[in-house]
Parts: sequence; C-alpha cells; structure tokens
Amino acid sequence: MNPKKKALAAAAVGTAAGVAGLAIIAMPADAGEAPELPAVSAEELVQSVITTPPPALNGSVKLTNNLGLPVGLPGTGALTADSARVFTDGQGHSKITTQKGAGEQTVVHNGSTVWTYNSGSNTATKTTLPAGADGKHAPEAGGQAADPAAIASKVLGAVRESSTVSVEGTANVAGRAAYELVLTPKPTERTLLREVRVAVDAEKRLPLELSVLSNGSPDPALQVGFTDVSFTPQAANLFEFTPPAGAKVTEQQPKIDQRDKDKAKAEIQQNLKTVGTGWDTVLVGQLPADALSDMGKGKAGEHGRNVDPKAILDRVSKPVSGAFGTGHVVTTKVGTALLTDDGRVAAGFVPEQVLVEALGTK
Repeated sequence: MNPKKKALAAAAVGTAAGVAGLAIIAMPADAGEAPELPAVSAEELVQSVITTPPPALNGSVKLTNNLGLPVGLPGTGALTADSARVFTDGQGHSKITTQKGAGEQTVVHNGSTVWTYNSGSNTATKTTLPAGADGKHAPEAGGQAADPAAIASKVLGAVRESSTVSVEGTANVAGRAAYELVLTPKPTERTLLREVRVAVDAEKRLPLELSVLSNGSPDPALQVGFTDVSFTPQAANLFEFTPPAGAKVTEQQPKIDQRDKDKAKAEIQQNLKTVGTGWDTVLVGQLPADALSDMGKGKAGEHGRNVDPKAILDRVSKPVSGAFGTGHVVTTKVGTALLTDDGRVAAGFVPEQVLVEALGTK
C-alpha cells in the first residue's frame, strides 16, 4: 500500500489524532498567589510567542488525556502517554522521551539525523536528511505532541485570526511567573471548542502550558504542560543516540528534490483539501476503496501489538446517512470525523453537520 493511501486511511481511523492535533493542552497552573507582572497587550504576547526563538531547556511534562480515545488508535501515542521529558539546545537539536506504563518512545533530532526508538518493540528508525535539508524535512515525530512550547506556537498561528484574544491575569507554572493568554472563537466560528488557554513565561515568552476546553464541559479535554523546566545550556551528548543491544534498526533517507516535492504537493492537492478557515476548518479527502482493509494487514502498533484500524473504526463509530449517502461518524470531546461508504472522509473540531456541508462542496 502506497504512503498516500496510508496517510488518508490514518486520517479516517485516527480521528482523534487528526481532530486532536490542535487540541494539545497543558497542566493547570501551580497553586499559590498570582505573581505581579507588567501589563502586556494580547497581540504583543501572541507575537512574542510566535517570533521568539526557542531557548535551550530541559523539563518534565505531564500529560492528562480526557478525550476517551479507543485503545490502539494509530497515531495517538504521544497523546496517551503518562509523562515526557523534553530537551532542546536552542539550535534545532532536541530529544523527547514519552512514557506510558513501562514503555518509552524516544525521538532524537541531531542536525541531519533523526532517531526514533520504541522500547516496547526494541525497534529504532534512523532517518538521515540530505545535505542542505533543514528541520522541516525531518519525519513528523509523535513526540512533538509532548512539547508544550512547540505545539502552542502552532495552535496560535492556526487560530489567532479567527479568535478574540485577551490576557486574563497571571499564574505560577512550573515554578515560573507566566501570563494567561486566552483565545476564544469568534461568534461566526462553528466549533466544538470553547477556548484555548496558554500560560506564557513572562521572561522567556515561551509557552509553558496550553489548555483547550470543549463546549459543555468545565474540564480540559486534554492536558500537557511543564511541571518543571530549566532554561540552561544542554550537553551535546544528550542529542546523540546509540540503539540498545539487540534492537532492530531500520535506516531511511527521504528524497526532497524539487521534483519530489512538486509531485507530493500535487498528490496532496488531488486527494485532500480544506474547507473553511480557523476553528471550523474541515479536512476533506478521498480514500481508496481498499485503504482500510489493506492498512490492517500485518500492521504492528507502537509497542509491537498488532492493530486492525478497520476494526477500531467499526467499534468506535456509529452508522449515519444523509445527502452524502451512508457512512460512519466518530465523535470525541473536541471534534468529529465522517467516513462515507464510498470512501470520502471529513474531519475537524466541529459538529457533524459542518462535516456534512463540507462534503457537499467536494
């Protein structure tokens, strides 16, 4: 099965991964009296988060997932982890280790090399980037979902224009004084999300925690944030990786010449599109008829367990029908995905009706 089919199939059965991509959020602020900080405008705070280069740091992260994701859903490893440890050197090198139970996943990015290691299956993948490539050509690492600073910057960039933005006081987070930045969907936005809250370090202007709340619940749907953080230089050997003895190692080298990039872009445009903007953006695509059945054949999960994406989809979805025909819908606390029987798929942080309308535009 080619990578394009796999990606589209994952979008269908990995609803929470696609739907929760923007829903990564942070830990509640530390208890204690709110610090007194100089006044700052919401726009200035947003701009500083987006434009400030990431500093060298190391920190512990705790994740709390209240999405109710089905066990074994592909692509959600970082979202269902218990905790993580994040290291960056401020120069583009990083190491993120996520832990769930006794299993760990480690992602190390060191210049032109990216290592991904799963302790449960004792497997490692080494990706060597071509000369002249930058970080954007590195494979998407699930561990990035455990970095509050990285994901908060992406969220702010995606929804700031369609949000009412305000600064609502201050807080102590991971032992640091922080501003509380709040983004609320504008009245024209049709979304299941109520607001995004970001605690921004007052000195470093780095997101320490990010909270996304859905309508109808006082509690965050998902939480991730630093419980402790230190902004200090990091030793170079932290970003080196040697596979443990007996590990199965796979090596790969992506091609990124202009012809490959143009071809990939054309394929994506042919099979996927977005409908709407901001909070109620919907991703619409077309699945090959055999995508789900092919994807389930011999597929191993993140900790070595066999998974059947189609069986997971059948278990967590409900049958629906409408102007689009017939299909199945999957709903989480933060979003919805609709897969029609003729292979169309739509997903977003929106109610089911918005997906139905989006399918009508294809």
